[in-house]
Amino acid sequence: MKSGRRSSARSRSAPSVTLRNTFARTGFALAVAGRSLPLCSGLSPLLTISSKLKRVAVAVVQLAITFASLYYLFRDPQKRHEMAVTITRARGQWVLAGIAVYGVVELLAALRWKLLLDVQGIVIRPVRVWTLLLISVFFNFVIPGGTGGDVVRTFYLLKEAPGRKGPAVLSVLMDLIVGLFALVLLTVGCVAFRWSWLTSTPSAHSYVVMALLLLAGCTGVIVFSFIASGFGLVHKLPQRMPGRERIAEFALAYYHYARAWPATLIAILGSVFCQLGYFAIFYCAGRALETPADRVPTLGEMCTIMPFVNTITSLPISLGGLGVREGLFQVFLHQLCGVEPSLAVVISSLGFLLTAVWGAIGGILYAFYRPSEHAKLGAMRDEMKAMEHTVAEEEIELELAEEEERR
Repeated sequence: MKSGRRSSARSRSAPSVTLRNTFARTGFALAVAGRSLPLCSGLSPLLTISSKLKRVAVAVVQLAITFASLYYLFRDPQKRHEMAVTITRARGQWVLAGIAVYGVVELLAALRWKLLLDVQGIVIRPVRVWTLLLISVFFNFVIPGGTGGDVVRTFYLLKEAPGRKGPAVLSVLMDLIVGLFALVLLTVGCVAFRWSWLTSTPSAHSYVVMALLLLAGCTGVIVFSFIASGFGLVHKLPQRMPGRERIAEFALAYYHYARAWPATLIAILGSVFCQLGYFAIFYCAGRALETPADRVPTLGEMCTIMPFVNTITSLPISLGGLGVREGLFQVFLHQLCGVEPSLAVVISSLGFLLTAVWGAIGGILYAFYRPSEHAKLGAMRDEMKAMEHTVAEEEIELELAEEEERR
């Protein structure tokens, strides 16, 4: 019923919202407030400055936390010497295996994203999709904030498909949703089968609970947006409600991808393999540092721990999770797996460096990717916020059209 109503509503809304060419230059919260407070348009320069200062402040805090965490972990000269000796004896075959595994992970991720793009009718060569993905990996490493890579890949995707801006944004959004769904599935499996082991020490227990609360919060937003979309309630949410436009984006993504459920299920399955492949990189790092005297985690142990480590390090509190990940590895690998604390830190750092290799490759690709169309990150963020606002407005207009039709 809802799908049919949406089809007729879409055909009647002759200037579709996705065809608008004028975008607001304010952030998400300001865009929501701007619709109900015309005064905000006169304050837009001040609000833009405030938004920039906020981003700078967040970046400074992240860098400070990163350096403070790394200093705390590497402050002991004896430990630094032990870590240096450990890293120099790393076995090359396992280092290369880790690099190769992450390459396969990004290849699978590119195929998954290509599948989601196909659902939207956006035709881009797989090699081009893989290039955009590696460029986003590069920016995830070099830009504080945790979302820089997604902003960059969406921005350049819009240049690849200039007439399909709304669908392009939805493909990236759905790519993130299926990744989250896969992480939730793996976490549920770990909790179901290894809860006693995961919570066998107070420190590990507290971090496991923290990760579960974070995942529950994210899942709650997804479920709420799904329910609001199913009952056509998004347009009735208060305009000043935080996250209203994001919920509207989710709702429009559900509408498009629920109809293509086979492709969506394949994308979720691909995300599960991507997550497991990422976990295997740190297993390879451990095997590279293994000696007869030093125990390293098994593949099963690493795959059980990593969903919780990934969830906590996804918080934008440090640059690329540096420092935070090493601290978590000390707790989980030492307390649950019997790995020496200094070795646990080196395993984390080496795993990070293995992924950074592909980030460097992404940087090289970026240097040769349409150099005449490179843009500043601030301009990319502005365009993306405006595009997301437009996508959210499309969902709200569709719901309003359905409501008028039912009267």
